Amino acid sequence: LVETFGRVAHQPLGKAMIAPAAILRALGLASQQYLRRGARGGEGAPGFVAAILALAPSGLPANREVLAMDGVTVAVGARILGPWSLEMRGPDRVGVTGPNGAGKSSLLRVAMGLAAPAGGRVRRAEGKLAMLDQHVSLLDPAMSILDNFRRLNPGLDANAAHAACARFAFRNRDALQPVATLSGGERLRAGLACVLAGQSPPWLLLLDEPTNHLDMDSVEVLENALREYDGALLVVSHDSAFLDSIGVRRELALTR
Repeated sequence: LVETFGRVAHQPLGKAMIAPAAILRALGLASQQYLRRGARGGEGAPGFVAAILALAPSGLPANREVLAMDGVTVAVGARILGPWSLEMRGPDRVGVTGPNGAGKSSLLRVAMGLAAPAGGRVRRAEGKLAMLDQHVSLLDPAMSILDNFRRLNPGLDANAAHAACARFAFRNRDALQPVATLSGGERLRAGLACVLAGQSPPWLLLLDEPTNHLDMDSVEVLENALREYDGALLVVSHDSAFLDSIGVRRELALTR
């Protein structure tokens, strides 16, 4: 808390009335992160204030429809789950919650276009969506982080690709590691770099239980990246503190 207060208090004031509000916002965010660290079993507060990533804007218009699901059902084994309806416009942020077996991951795959719905209709902003599942399977495990980044962001040269990876703490030779050798937290960080650090981040990012099996440092990297990302989010998660931290204000609750 002291570190965060100091960082804000030493910024140029500009307008005197703005400084107290800025300090209170910073202290509020810091205290939430500190308490969340304790609730998840983390130790101590040093180092939890994350760096600014300077992500490129997604270019998402404020009221543009990015996803619409009307009466969608999904097949999970012999069961048909749903129906569910959802409309997302602009930088909307929605959490998908519910017990195990309720069809959350299946619904995300249908939303992304990776699976067909059993019933209902789906509209999506084609070519403007990206998804990070629990295994970050958009990455080729046989390729390096850097090569994966360049495969997914072909418009950037080698220097720009290195710089983008470095913003997610894969500097120099670290960016040359094969994805297969990464820990769960490193793999997620590499996926975030490939999806968010390019010239044109997606309008809608879908995430399936992104905090599963992550240590506190990795969770904070994830939270920081998603707070800076200006696009829409559809997130499956059981972690209410995480959803609150990244600005999720709507919930699609699934039941079995």
